[in-house]
Amino acid sequence: MSLMLEEIYQQPAAVRNVLQRESDNWAALASELRSKSIHQVLIAARGTSDNAATYAKYLIEIVCGIPVTLAAPSVFTLYGASLRLHNTLAIGISQSGQGTDVVQTLASARKSGALTACITNVDGSPITEVSDYVFLCHAGEEQAVAATKTYTTSLANVALLAAHWADHALLRQEIERLPDLIEEATKVDTEVAAAVERYRYIQECAVLARGLNQCTALEAALKMTETSYLVAKPYSGADFLHGPVAMVTNGFPVFMYIPDGSTYGMMTDLARRLHEQGTELIIVANNPEALHLARTPVRMPSSVHELVSPIVAIVPGQMIACHLAVSRGADPDRPRGLSKVTLTR
Repeated sequence: MSLMLEEIYQQPAAVRNVLQRESDNWAALASELRSKSIHQVLIAARGTSDNAATYAKYLIEIVCGIPVTLAAPSVFTLYGASLRLHNTLAIGISQSGQGTDVVQTLASARKSGALTACITNVDGSPITEVSDYVFLCHAGEEQAVAATKTYTTSLANVALLAAHWADHALLRQEIERLPDLIEEATKVDTEVAAAVERYRYIQECAVLARGLNQCTALEAALKMTETSYLVAKPYSGADFLHGPVAMVTNGFPVFMYIPDGSTYGMMTDLARRLHEQGTELIIVANNPEALHLARTPVRMPSSVHELVSPIVAIVPGQMIACHLAVSRGADPDRPRGLSKVTLTR
């Protein structure tokens, strides 16, 4: 078994660690956010962590009603801009805590009056030194280059922030179910390993989702690109119709994430249209209606609430990437040209 697959299987325990060890810390920050009337959020991240930031943008805006901006680190690192960030929460997300531009963005935000927090897997790393609040992934060492358990634990931390800030009882309830739901999601492993053999020779594909699961499309595409060296192009289902749908030809592979919720109707309609065009659909969903449209259906747990669905839906996506790499003769643990820590400015 590859290290990447081992770490996929470690995710239920890792997320459980986050829920047990960080919930009270997020509650403390949420209390300060309310007392200081924080009215905007700025998030700095790169790569997989930036996809976690996309989840944070959707979830915080939907649940808390607070606008969220994803930072452009070069504004701070290359152009030396100073923003007016009073009444702002600035969050840095970095698995290693060493991302130079993320750390510098958080430091600049702090100097500009922002309250700062970080999500990282490494206590005592540089990002913790510029953060008023530190939240850990508690994932243990991640040995495979492609991040898996540090991604889902970052998302779990984000969900805790939103739940406590908005005092959202339903979200807190659904968060508690996450370890069991992730465990259930890993049961598609054997099915996925067999199914991806069909796609071992593809060179490009599209990956679609929408809304809260836009992060899932981004992360699933990144994982396939990292491990299988595909040109995997992620899109919002809505944006896909504004031009990129023209790339679709008979047999073109399209991976779609269609969990139940607000985006289900639109995404299922899109899947039906693509199905009629002869597209090769690989659909991760829990509703039989959506799965019926797929050439390769991948079932996810049936009782996942949309607010936390990205933390569960990505698990089949990680498995697809891992097994596809193996089927193509690539090493998912050591992708060419990549290292575990990437430093950019």
